[in-house]
Amino acid sequence: MSEAILAMQAARRPFKDYHAHHFRFEASEDGRVATVRLDRPERKNPLTFDSYAELRNLFRDLTYASDVRAIVLAGAGGNFSSGGDVFEIIEPLTKMKMPDLIAFTRMTGDVVKAMRACPQPIIAAVDGICAGAGAILAMASDLRLATPEAKTAFLFTRVGLAGADMGACGILPRIIGQGRAAELLYTGRVMSAADGLAWGFYNSVHASGNLEVEANALARSLADGPWFAHGMTKTMMNQEWAMGLDEMIESEAQAQAICMTTSDFRRAFEAFVARRKPVFEGD
Repeated sequence: MSEAILAMQAARRPFKDYHAHHFRFEASEDGRVATVRLDRPERKNPLTFDSYAELRNLFRDLTYASDVRAIVLAGAGGNFSSGGDVFEIIEPLTKMKMPDLIAFTRMTGDVVKAMRACPQPIIAAVDGICAGAGAILAMASDLRLATPEAKTAFLFTRVGLAGADMGACGILPRIIGQGRAAELLYTGRVMSAADGLAWGFYNSVHASGNLEVEANALARSLADGPWFAHGMTKTMMNQEWAMGLDEMIESEAQAQAICMTTSDFRRAFEAFVARRKPVFEGD
């Protein structure tokens, strides 16, 4: 095996035992399914400067994970996240100069970019409060499950800020439509779980006790599926936002041809012929 191939393989590493400092990180025994849990339940899991930075770094680094294939993003204590911490983030921001403010807003946007760029599907399991930056984290996920108690609000205008935060004006309309997104971003009103389900923000709604069971079951089904192909699907869904039809068709032709060279594609064919369930390895 060439040194170049060995170097590329060495860049990939397991994340099963990753130790988080500003949230909880848990992984299944085989490392394929990871849970990122915001864990300040006494304050409804607000985000801080440090947790933003660590989330950005983690999702960036997960590009090189050799084990994690799907991620569940959740909160502790019956809530998802109340957004930026009022005293640890909001108050300091009122005292900063423009260079520091733009550095902060770029860092928060980098969290969304890292979530969208990592190849693993991210499933948000939303219970209770999901507000401000918490709503953005749910929005930036690939799939969203909720409980009937989920209350999602893009609160930025309530504190004198634009609804244009961390990609909300671009991403939210693509999920729920321009008119509904405009209503939420202008008014800051709460979107109920029922509205979120009807509008396509939430993929499904489950009782609180079953939420993470369902989220983990979905994550496991994706992790045990054609992982490389899932990553390619996520990449194409991101890239095709800014493409014309001809570019879309050509890009998907190339993406599908790449997937056809994988062992997963061959295994699926062999399993079909043998009338058995395929086992995907993502290679």
